[in-house]
Parts: sequence; C-alpha cells; structure tokens
Amino acid sequence: MAVLIASDLRKDLQGDPLFRGISFKLEPRDRMTLSGRNGAGKTTLLRMLAGEESIDGGELVFAKGAKVKLHDQRPPRERDITLRDYILSGAPELLALEERLAGLELRMADGDYAEATLNAYADAQAELEAAGGYTWREEALATLNGLGFNAPELLERRLDTFSGGELTRASLARALAGKPDLLLLDEPTNHLDIASLEWLESHLVSLDAAIVIVAHDRWFLESVATSVLELEAGRAKFFPGTWHQWRKEKAARELALGRAIERQQAEIDKLERFVARFSAGTRARQAQSRAKRLAGIDRVTRDPRERESLAFAFKPPERSGRIVFEFSDGRMAIGERTLLDQGELWLERGEHVTLVGPNGAGKTTLIETLAGARPFADDGSEARDATGMALKAAPPAAVGTPAATDGGPQVTGRLSTGHNVKIGFLSQHADSLGAGSARTVIEAAVKRTGLPPGQARALLGRFLFSGEDAEKPLEGLSGGERQRLQLAILVQSGANVLILDEPTNHLDIDSREALEDALAGFQGSLLLISHDRALLDAVGTRTIALEDQTLRSYVGGWPEYLRVRAEREAEAAEAKAKKARPARAPTPARPPARPAAAQASRLEAQIAAAEAELAAIEAELVKGWSVELGDRYEAAKAKVEGLYAKYERVAG
Repeated sequence: MAVLIASDLRKDLQGDPLFRGISFKLEPRDRMTLSGRNGAGKTTLLRMLAGEESIDGGELVFAKGAKVKLHDQRPPRERDITLRDYILSGAPELLALEERLAGLELRMADGDYAEATLNAYADAQAELEAAGGYTWREEALATLNGLGFNAPELLERRLDTFSGGELTRASLARALAGKPDLLLLDEPTNHLDIASLEWLESHLVSLDAAIVIVAHDRWFLESVATSVLELEAGRAKFFPGTWHQWRKEKAARELALGRAIERQQAEIDKLERFVARFSAGTRARQAQSRAKRLAGIDRVTRDPRERESLAFAFKPPERSGRIVFEFSDGRMAIGERTLLDQGELWLERGEHVTLVGPNGAGKTTLIETLAGARPFADDGSEARDATGMALKAAPPAAVGTPAATDGGPQVTGRLSTGHNVKIGFLSQHADSLGAGSARTVIEAAVKRTGLPPGQARALLGRFLFSGEDAEKPLEGLSGGERQRLQLAILVQSGANVLILDEPTNHLDIDSREALEDALAGFQGSLLLISHDRALLDAVGTRTIALEDQTLRSYVGGWPEYLRVRAEREAEAAEAKAKKARPARAPTPARPPARPAAAQASRLEAQIAAAEAELAAIEAELVKGWSVELGDRYEAAKAKVEGLYAKYERVAG
C-alpha cells in the first residue's frame, strides 16, 4: 500500500509559479531524492509534504494513520530541555500511550477492574508491544550513538549548551526516533563525519519507511536513493533508479537536447536565408510561406539557469622543494584531553593527501597549524631534506588568512617547511572575507587578490558573480556564495600548496564537481579535509587518518584506506567472536563404520558455516547497531550454541 500519493501539485511564491504538475507515489522502502538547482523548490516541497507549507493546487493522499517526520536545517524551537527529552519528543504517540497505560494502572490499583478498563489496558499494552515494547526509549536513543553522541552524560545536557552542528544532528536523531512512515530529510549529511555518514546510510536502507531526501553528497545519494524526482524549470521528471543511473540518463538527455537545438538552428538559418534572398521577385510567395513556417516554429531552448555553471582551473604553480613540510613529535591537547601524541605527517611536492578522522579529533586544528594560521610551539631543532639542505623551522603564513586565536587545542612538536612554499588556505569558516574595510564582493576580491577592479570582475564572473552580483554586500551572502568567493580568491593566489578545510560546504553538486575537476588537475601539492567521499576518491593519492591519538598513512588514496579499514574491522570482529564463543570440543575420532561419525562431520560443516555467518553479523555491528541487526545476531549466536550442543551429544 502506498504511503503517499502526490497528484498535480502546484506552488506559487509571491504570485509567481515555483513549480507545476508534480506527481509521484511512494511505497514503503522507497527512497526518493529531490534534484534541482538552488531555488528550484526542493525544501519547499519537503515542507509541503510535512504540512508546514500550503499547497496551491493538486492533492496529497497519505496512508491512514501515516506518521510523517521532517528533518531540516532549522534549529530546534525547544532549547531549555535536555537532549534525552528532545529526542523522545520525536515519538509523541508513544509518550501519550505510556501516559494512558499509567493512568489505567492507577485506576486498577484503586480497584477499578471493570471489563472496559481491563480491555482498554490490554489494547494499550498490545499497541505498545507492536511499537517496540517498553524498550522503545533505548532504541530511540540508540540513534544518537550512530550520529556521534557517544558519551552517556550528553543525554542530560540542555539543548542550549550544544553547537549549531550538534543541534542539527540531534534534529536528525529525533526524526529517526519517531519511527515514521514517511521520513523527510533536508541535507541530513551536514555536520556528519564519515563514520556517522556510513551509519546513516545503512540505517536508512534498513528502514521500512518511505523516505524523501535533499542532499548534495553524491556518495550518500548513490548508496541510498532508489529513485530521483528532478525539479527543472518549474516542472518535475520522475526517474525510477539509482542516482548514478539517473545521472547517465540525464547526460544522455542533455546531449540529445543539444543535438536537437543544433538541428533546429540549422533549419532556422536555412529558412531565414531563403526569406532574405527571395522576399521580393518571382519567388516571393514561397518566401512568405517559409516566413510563416519560421514564425510557427516552437523553438527548442535550454532553461537559462542551466547556462550558469561553475568552471575554473588552477594555473600551473611555481615549483616548490621536494619536501613541502614535515611534522614530527606532534602533540595536540585541549586541557587534559590528548588529541594527538607522537604524531608524524609529511607532504611532498605534487602529492594530493586527504586527512580523515572523526569529528572532534583535531583535523582542523592540525591543518591550521600547518598552514600557519594558528600559533605553534616548535622545539627549535633544525631539519634537513634528503639533499641535506636545511628546512625552515616554521610554516609560511597562508595567503590572506589571519591567525587563529580561538584559545582551542594547543599544538607542539617539530614542524619544518621546504623551499619556495606558498600556501593557499581555505577555512571552513569564511569569517575573514571582509579584509578590513571591504563591504561588497568586488571590494573583497580587489583587496584580497590585488587585482584592478576590471580584472577582479572578470575573475568573479567565472565564479558566478556576474553584473550586479559583484556588488552584493558581504554580510548578505549565502553559504554557497561565500564559498565561491573564497575559491575565486584562492585560484588567483598562485599558491603551490593548497590546504583546504571542507571546501565543498554549501556547494551544490555541479559546483562540487567543478571543484573536483580543478583539484584533480592541480599540479601543486594538496592537503584536504572533506566528508565528501566522492571528492576524496577523485583527488586523493594518499590518505592520512587521525584516529586513536595517532596519524596513520595509507598509500593509494581513499580506496586503499577503505580496504585496510575493512580488513581491520573484520579481524576485530573475528577476535571478538572467538573470545565470545564457547570452548570447542576436540574433534572425535572417525571410525569408518560408525554412523555417528558421519553425523559429526556434517555438524562440523554446519558449525563452520554458522560461525562464519555470526562473524559477518558482528562485522556489521561494528559499523552500527539496529534492532533488526541485533535480532539477527542473537539468532545466529543461538544457532552456533545449539549446533555445538548437538555436536557434543553426537561426539560424546
């Protein structure tokens, strides 16, 4: 049965049409992603489905009793409650059911054993059991662990003590806790580290709910989406298939459109030449006929907004020394908490290195130190490169980047930089765009790049600040506009070493792919932090993981890191399984004439298969817990124990 049927939806904004004729149907386990340029109406459509925006035409039909939950980027309204109470408030039906049960229990305690009371209590109990029983609270709060809230004491903290990113993750956990039939997710991947992204992917795929998603994370969309609703020029196209399949279909469609435009334009040119040549004279009547044909042609065109796309490249930089920098004996600490101990990191000329690790591990602090944007306590010893040439004992300041003075983690160790290193640093916080007295985009570009106004405008045009957009005030820029302005300044800097902290933040998919192409073609050195796994996969030649207070290097980029990590998790799961399983009885002798020996052999094979199945489930549990996975684990464990018991009876 369909969870939702949308028929011919229409929405107007300030009297102008936003979109028309949107229709689709969602069944349980359908996961539809919304695609479209910024301003196409994706978030508006989500809020229409949630009942938070009016519908100006068409119809929405929900399954009877369907629960709908929306997660978006707005902060929670309730700020004076604990994280625990906020998450549980995502399941108001269950809270009300528990109150009803408590009230019925009080009535029965006072002696009310009427048939109606007992029936009402039995019905309420059955309803609660169907929703997960009295353990629903633990299951609801378990989503917090998958989203990075690992410390139990966080449950008792008030919401007004959390950061904006933490509140966004809490909002997502609350939406998941309600076990909705229709889950609406607006940018659910924001503020998640890679471990949380992987947990969320597996969790969404396991849900029986219908899901509608707006996201810019291409890896996430490919892992989760089963269909795509493309919003374009006020209309919608539904595609049943994965994100990657839709992208291929869209590319083929755009190619066919381009060819159709070329063919039609050739026909138009031919008709126009005939009309111009024979508008007078013996063939005037034929010319008039062709003029009528021209007037009646339905011109094939592209949406004007499609012509606006980000495209840029870095110029070949000056050559640096072979060693860009070396960081050794590194230590990071915040208060008494150690983030890094005896860390070592290096970057060579031309390398593209990606730095990964969980949120809060200290990645940003580390690269700010390497970029010269954060105070650093060097031990003063001299370092030399492979040729014996002395390396400078401090990093050069990054182009146009002020030093960090946030009083955060302190970094000590030994840091040396190579010859002719010019660093371009892009922070995930675009707070320094003002550059003194700069108030507008063009003023910031002129001051930060040193270009004359005319050349600065040409640069900005490549980053979608054309005409009046270059006069926009800095304080009114969106997150995506601020990021594009930072990239424009970075490209003009001429840096031969790029240190980038979450450069895809606030960028749409087209802009992310343009950045990916530019970085892949960059001939200098690159150190990159990003949660965009598609970007990590495309540009990284080596991965450094900041985990367990140390730095580990994986030559081969993102795929090699994933392979080694999977092997390590499988080994850990196998070791845990061996420790947990009961002692195995010694294999008995196998007299050829005893029927029990053949049965024992069959049981040994069954035990081996059951243990392999149990180990596989344990490997999944390492990545994230779910009710379904927990049930599978208990069943597999019981199966192994049962087979061992049977084996002991047969072999004994």
